[in-house]
Order: sequence, then C-alpha cells, then structure tokens
Amino acid sequence: MHYLKQTFLFILLFVSTISLAQRKGIIIDEFIFEKAPFKECHASTIAATPEGLVASWFGGTKEKNKDVEIWISRKLNGKWSEPVSIANGIENANLRYPTWNPVLYQVPNGPLQNYYKVGPDPVDWWGMLIESNDNGATWGTPRKLPEGILGPIKNKPVLLSNGTLISPTSTEHNGWQVHFEYSKDMGKTWTKSNPINDGKEYNAIQPSVLIYPGNKLQILARSKESVVLSSWSTDFGKTWSYLEPTDLPNPNSGTDAVTLQDGRQLIVYNHVGKNPNKWGGKRSPLNVAVSRDGKVWEAALVLEDKDGEYSYPSVIQAENGLVHIVYTWKRDRVKHVVVDPSKIKSKPIVNGNWPKM
Repeated sequence: MHYLKQTFLFILLFVSTISLAQRKGIIIDEFIFEKAPFKECHASTIAATPEGLVASWFGGTKEKNKDVEIWISRKLNGKWSEPVSIANGIENANLRYPTWNPVLYQVPNGPLQNYYKVGPDPVDWWGMLIESNDNGATWGTPRKLPEGILGPIKNKPVLLSNGTLISPTSTEHNGWQVHFEYSKDMGKTWTKSNPINDGKEYNAIQPSVLIYPGNKLQILARSKESVVLSSWSTDFGKTWSYLEPTDLPNPNSGTDAVTLQDGRQLIVYNHVGKNPNKWGGKRSPLNVAVSRDGKVWEAALVLEDKDGEYSYPSVIQAENGLVHIVYTWKRDRVKHVVVDPSKIKSKPIVNGNWPKM
C-alpha cells in the first residue's frame, strides 16, 4: 500500500511538472473566491493600487437580470477578501436595472476609479463612475457620466504622454462601432470622437489601446467577423486608420491587451473563431500571445483549454513587471493568473494555427 501511494504521488508530481512546463511563466493561478452570494459572474477587471490588487466584476442571478450588481475584492497579505457589492442599478423603490462591465483604473497619485454601465441592455445603457480614496476599502457615491459619455466599455483607459486619458469605448445601437473618449483632468470632464467604423463592413466593440514609440497607438478589438480587428493612430488617438483584420481569431468574445515595459505587446483572447451563422463560437481555449510590432504575433501561453467558458480577460502590468490577468471561469468564479513575462517562451503562430508548446 505504501508503494502504491508513493507511485500515485509520483504520477501526480510528474503530471503537474508537465503542466507547469507547458505554462512557463505562470507563477500564480488562483480563484479570487470559492463561494459568493451571487449565482453567476462575468466581466472582471483588475487594478494595482499602492496598497495592493483590486478586482471587480458584475454578479447576480444571471447576466441582464435586475439583481446584477458590481462587486469587488482586494488582495491583502496574499489573500483575496470576501466579495463586496459597491454599486447596483436601483433607481427608486419601483425601478431597478442591471449593471454591466466594470473597468478599474488607478489614477496616478489619485483615486481608484471604477467605471461601469447601468441599463436594460448594451444598446440602452449609460455610463457611471464610483471612486475610492483608500485603495478600494471604501467607495463614494456613484455618479452618472455626462450625457453621451459611456466611459471605457470593457477595457482600461490609458494615460498618454501628452497627459490625455484615452478611454476605448463602443456602441451597439447602429451596428457595432468603436469610438474614443478623452479626458485632460482624469475623468472630471470628457470629449469624444466620432465612430471610426460604420458598423457594416466590420462590427467592432470593446477595444484595447496599445502604445508604441513616437506616440503611435494601436487598438485591438472584438468583432462579429471571426477575427481580432486592429486600427492605428499617429496623433494621440485623434484619428484612426480603417479597421483591418489581424491573424488572430475571435469567437465574438472580449479580449484585452497591454503594452509591456520591455516594449512587447501582449493580448489575452480565445484562439478560436466564430461558428458560421451563429452569435459566436467556443470561449475555450483562453490564450496569451505576444508581439513586437502588433502585426506578427507569437503563441505564449494557454491559460485554459478544457470545455467550458473562459472569457472576458482583463490584463495589466504592475510596476514590478509582473502581469496580472483576471477572467471569467465558467460564469461561476473569477480566476486570477500572474505571469512573469521575462520567462515566457513564445513560438510563431503560422497560418492562424496555435503551435504545440
């Protein structure tokens, strides 16, 4: 019996070693919570504050239900706190809406912001903002964004070298169209651009903003066209090139991307296309790819590859260089993965096929 136990433990260790070898660079893989007072959750976001990490998501009975609220958890002393609701869609005693898509942003030397949406659906929702001045421990009163301003629709705003906070956003009422909102005072006042696409040739939403030398910007966006879409700007995001397809597939599901300190670009996405004549495709596997130029991408990591939904990632890089990713895990929990990008071993993606790692 002792021999069998030793053999079993050896097999477990061997399998774990193989698994870790195939996920080189991952140093933490954990759930933010095991149990929660809501049935389903989705659309997580993460920020690094001076006191530690904060994650947020929406949770309730089911997406679009009126009981869906905005929740947060803080990682203190190596442990995530119990989920706490910080915002809901209650208008009055007789009227309540669901909440959607929180987006955390840590203002440099300022408050932690949480942009989210309230409304019956993505066509008719409106933008809200709630702020914390103590790294997410307590939150102020939610306020509605100015008329016509939605805030970042899924992915984080980015502070440009000219002092502009650019918010990547989109609408779904006239086809899927991407536009941008700009703030010179960290979210107190806003202006916005016109849509950069017509919502006909390409249906694009939920862009991420990437930064290159010479004030060059790129967005990567979700689409209905079975591919991640890209556009470029050379004037601090005032004007943008026509959307064009990348070599990365997309099953009509959210992505997120970040510019790393070493100059590489990193995207988290589902490396699978859309099912023809259907709303979308599978939301597994969930992958990480990297690029030097935003055009040629290499396979880096597979975060999930089992059956189920692993989707809507949010990604940041902390000051210490570690990359933090949160995402939906089967609509049941929120997963947090920490990656050391210096340890990533990438391989070319040839003809859209994910290589054997």
